[in-house]
Amino acid sequence: MSEFNLSGLNPPQAEAVRTLSGPMLVLAGAGTGKTRVVTFRIANLIRHGTAPDRILAVTFTNKAAGEMQERVAELLGIKGRRKRRGEKAPPKPMISTFHAQCVQILRRHAPAIGFPAKFSIYDRSDQESLARGILRELRLPNTALKPADMLSIIGGWKNAGIHPEESTSVASTDKEHFAASGYRRYQEGLRLRGAMDFDDLLLHTEMLFDQHPDIRDEEAGRYDHVLVDEYQDTNGCQYRITKHLAMRHRNLCVVGDDDQSIYAWRGADVSHILSFADDWDDAKVVWLEDNYRSTGAILEMANRLIAFNTHRHDKILKPSRPQGPRPRILQHKDEIAEAKVTVSEIKHLIENEHIQPRDIAILFRTNEQPRLFETELRKADVPYVMLGSQSFFDRTEVRDVVAYLKWVAQPDDEVALLRIINKPARGISKKTISTLMEHAVRRGQPIWSVMHDAHSIEGLNSQALRGINDLIAIQRDVTDRANGEGIGKAMETLLARTAYMDEIARNYEDPNERDARSASVGELANAVSAFEDSREEADLTGFLADIALSGREMGNEKDKLALKNSVWLLTMHAAKGLEFPVVYMVGLEEGILPHSRSVKSGVEEDIAEERRLCYVGITRAQEKLTLSLSLTRRKWGKARPTVPSPFLYEITGKAENPKKFRKKSAGFQRR
Repeated sequence: MSEFNLSGLNPPQAEAVRTLSGPMLVLAGAGTGKTRVVTFRIANLIRHGTAPDRILAVTFTNKAAGEMQERVAELLGIKGRRKRRGEKAPPKPMISTFHAQCVQILRRHAPAIGFPAKFSIYDRSDQESLARGILRELRLPNTALKPADMLSIIGGWKNAGIHPEESTSVASTDKEHFAASGYRRYQEGLRLRGAMDFDDLLLHTEMLFDQHPDIRDEEAGRYDHVLVDEYQDTNGCQYRITKHLAMRHRNLCVVGDDDQSIYAWRGADVSHILSFADDWDDAKVVWLEDNYRSTGAILEMANRLIAFNTHRHDKILKPSRPQGPRPRILQHKDEIAEAKVTVSEIKHLIENEHIQPRDIAILFRTNEQPRLFETELRKADVPYVMLGSQSFFDRTEVRDVVAYLKWVAQPDDEVALLRIINKPARGISKKTISTLMEHAVRRGQPIWSVMHDAHSIEGLNSQALRGINDLIAIQRDVTDRANGEGIGKAMETLLARTAYMDEIARNYEDPNERDARSASVGELANAVSAFEDSREEADLTGFLADIALSGREMGNEKDKLALKNSVWLLTMHAAKGLEFPVVYMVGLEEGILPHSRSVKSGVEEDIAEERRLCYVGITRAQEKLTLSLSLTRRKWGKARPTVPSPFLYEITGKAENPKKFRKKSAGFQRR
């Protein structure tokens, strides 16, 4: 077979692509073309005889997985090729997120660990409903532990692979002990409802592999090559699942950058990428250091900063672009001046230097910072978008219809059922619901089973019984339509049988709001239709899993925002993976960046992660970079003096060691 065309790759990239077997770590610095390497390598494996469906590549977002699939198809010359009628689709590499891959595994084997194959996947709202009920059972007031706090603690344990029976021994604070007491009940509640939450997808896959070696071997035997993108972001479960899948053939390629590991707060463990060569003793390491994004001056600053982290792979970004203007560090008298000057400069860039608003970003560390910038941008009539707006799937009307679909697919899903049981109103009062729940607890049955025997329950009036019978009929009719004519027709039946659109018309007098909410339901119907068209075997369970896995990304709406010609306001965490010609990093003060939690902890790794976050912010900039700080900042209504971020001293070469940082001016430019 002829050599795959690698002429567009630099020598280290080509080396990574040509390596076709064994464990390999590709250390890909910011802007060094890691996605290009991953996709070329997949295509090269196929060109050299590996069957496409014997390749598994996992990443962290559906968008990234989709882009990889497209690029591989393009490299192989099959992008856009239409299959003929009756022709079987050609095999493709399995490119997905960790969570989507785990869903596929669990759909095949969930009954082995006591779950139905068509289990529900709970989103955040579903989780909070269940957690709220558990805290009531435990008689814990909201002041002791909020549902969100409990879920956050449990989620951290799950990402670390800690099960309910182990949680008490690892709990250290009062809140953690309260959460440990609720963890077991929370998991039992999920199991009773035939549901898993997002973190369970990983936890239960690992448990499945541990308890059933035959299933683990079966799943590992599906693939001859495993590739992992953004390896620095893997948590404990993902790390162990990856080892299970790759241990037999040892053809594991991981790509990532320890200097961009910024998600420890959601379970990512940078030690996985740092210790890869120890885990796989014959591992090859390829270094990608040629940066194609930023100017030399920006990279100088980034390299100088990140060198202060002691536990890292020692790499230096090398510019392929000219030196460019030197990044600025500006001091402002207060946060109001910082916002005014920043926006004034942005307006000048747009009006006088003809820079497009979409090419400018304001990056901040905390969600409280952008308020003043929004005010000034509105005053200056500069268009802007704020990353992190409400997710499509958080809208009330969308949540209602999705709850209906969840309940149709899994009638024992109590959270979904209780959301729609009387919406639109069908005569099932709160008293009726309470009666049904009491009988369900007494009998040890799901509410849905009790509702099928509602005529035998004393105290239910004829109106309530009619409403219950109506729900039973809706569930039957929609299920029959889904099984007989597909999920698109099932959606039509659901909306018709529930008269949900009439409910919107009744509840919202404002025609604009009414139209917007109706359009949201219409968009959901479009999503159902598109899912059905894109799958040979599309069922309701698959659609619900798809939106459960993609809904988290849709909340950010990065693609939609990119279409708007507006200045970006976003956190440094949200900015990872993006790039902008002009970047303003604001609030470079101790307590903001690095965050006060990290400063107070006194733990070196906490500061190291904050330094990596600053590094990520710097490396988003392509041409112009400005860092700013305020000399005073209001707290509880009073102006208080600030301390410049120690990172400013490091990037300017004024601190030989971060421990020598002192509270003094470093001669930053005043504005």
